[in-house]
Amino acid sequence: MEKQRPWVIGFTGASGALYGVRLCQCLLDQGHHIHLLITDAGWRVLKEELGWDVTRRSEALSVHFAGRAGTYDYHPIQDIGGPTASGSFRSQGLVVIPCSMGTLSAISHGASDNLLERTADVMLKEGRPIILVPRETPLHAIHLENMLKLAQLGVKIIPAMPAFYHGPKTLDDIVDFLVGKVLDSMGLDHQLYKRWGETDEHDGAAGSNRTN
Repeated sequence: MEKQRPWVIGFTGASGALYGVRLCQCLLDQGHHIHLLITDAGWRVLKEELGWDVTRRSEALSVHFAGRAGTYDYHPIQDIGGPTASGSFRSQGLVVIPCSMGTLSAISHGASDNLLERTADVMLKEGRPIILVPRETPLHAIHLENMLKLAQLGVKIIPAMPAFYHGPKTLDDIVDFLVGKVLDSMGLDHQLYKRWGETDEHDGAAGSNRTN
């Protein structure tokens, strides 16, 4: 039986680092193997928004991601020769969460100035799924044009927009809704929020008993 291919997860300098952290925790808790790509600006946001000590980056990841059912590999963003830079590297696809408008623009123009951009370029040429979670407002015409270009290439755009029909009561509930939408697009099951039309709360829903 072929081993399940990993997902590549990218963090950039957009606000919303908690979304990326939560997605990784969910994937690892489900036993997936993931490859992590974090831009320098992404590390800064992890420090400023979540209080991470990023002076030793590999150790910071271990604090928050180790000891779960799944495993991960971390690749420095300037390692342009990292495994995910090659089309022969077999993966499920790429999720950039959160995705800055700078990274989104680079992907839409085929730039390859760092490992994350090169990985996205490889995913496009190999026809593999890409999911981008932009977090910016308001949006100007260039932002929208870049999103349209990528959407026409089959890239899934999931803006970090909360919904309220599931009755969120905490910040965790709001984060879990967005992460759940991403997992839906990845084709992965989850119980992060109550779906429209469901009358009963999920037993053991992650929003009520999360661990960090």
